[in-house]
Amino acid sequence: MSHVATPLIALRYGELFLKGQNRHTFERQLEQNLRRALSGLPSVKLERGQGRIFLSGDAQELRSAEDRARRVFGFSSLSRALAVPSDLDALAAGALSLVEREGPASAPRSFKVETQRSDKRFPFPSPEISRIVGAAIHTTLGWPVDLHHPELVVGVEVGAVQSFVFVGKIPGAGGLPVGTGGRALLLLSGGIDSPVAGHLMQKRGCTLEALYFHSPPHTSSRARDKVLQLAERLAWAQGQLTLHVVPFTAVQEQIRDRAPAELSVVLYRRMMMRIASRLARTRRCLALATGESLGQVASQTLGNLACIEAAAELPVLRPLLSFDKTETIALARQLGSYEISILPYDDCCSLFVPRHPSTRVAPADAEAAEAALPVEALLASAVEGTERLVLPQSAGAG
Repeated sequence: MSHVATPLIALRYGELFLKGQNRHTFERQLEQNLRRALSGLPSVKLERGQGRIFLSGDAQELRSAEDRARRVFGFSSLSRALAVPSDLDALAAGALSLVEREGPASAPRSFKVETQRSDKRFPFPSPEISRIVGAAIHTTLGWPVDLHHPELVVGVEVGAVQSFVFVGKIPGAGGLPVGTGGRALLLLSGGIDSPVAGHLMQKRGCTLEALYFHSPPHTSSRARDKVLQLAERLAWAQGQLTLHVVPFTAVQEQIRDRAPAELSVVLYRRMMMRIASRLARTRRCLALATGESLGQVASQTLGNLACIEAAAELPVLRPLLSFDKTETIALARQLGSYEISILPYDDCCSLFVPRHPSTRVAPADAEAAEAALPVEALLASAVEGTERLVLPQSAGAG
């Protein structure tokens, strides 16, 4: 690293510090994901430090890099920073330069300096560094110091490899690097919930494939296109995403025509679980994921969730189980999926829904109703007719 003060973005690891001897595996995946997110920004260089990754490069591309990096799972926060030599005068001059350039437009009501000194060979203790750097800012800019409730915090980190100063912390995406949590198959509809569930699974490190049940002519091509848009948004976090489009018309029509109406929604869901399980096994997915929330609709009572899950052959993960709808909508807005989800094109989940669906279907009743259906033939036909689409990262980057 150059000894001339250099603009940086400092990225801090999140809970990777919990990983003990496996930490290097997570760090390697995180770096790989970050490099992929920064593709197309040729001037941006990446350098690893202790618990940090530093980005440097052309000023305009560095701004783009900041926007992309804050969406990469695995970083707890990031800061605009300035790399400086490990020298007290250089630290003070660098901090002053940085706050003049990156600090608030108007003078803050108060500020303080916090120092972290991981290089214990540095001859000054952290409080002394903070005092000297703070004095330089106070003397030059006249900002008042408040050590207990400052409006602005200026940071100094003195490391063995890299020392830098920074202003403020921008929250990162948190979580774990995508690719460290195994593979899961997301049941993706055109609604609000399932894209958010997929995002949360990615946040815990899972690589997703997605599965959409399509029922033409009862559902339109626009409903399918809507799901493609939602899948594209999820693709950004992992480079690409495979979407399986399953023909579901025959399954729904058979259940509509041959099963008790009040059981139909649960029966649809049980067939979805069977189809998803078969596809997941062929794709090396270890679990299914859904956007179900406890008690949100008739099929999501505890009794019905148990009846539905009994048809699955893999663990069913429900990251939204305890969310209320307003929480899910808020997160969907944050992800940019909400405006897509509310487009008025219904998917198969809203087809042939009875006026009075049962809220407590016993597994024995579901199995009795399914005995009247050609279950195996329907499953085989659905799996065989599945269309597979690979959505690249670039499609979801916007």
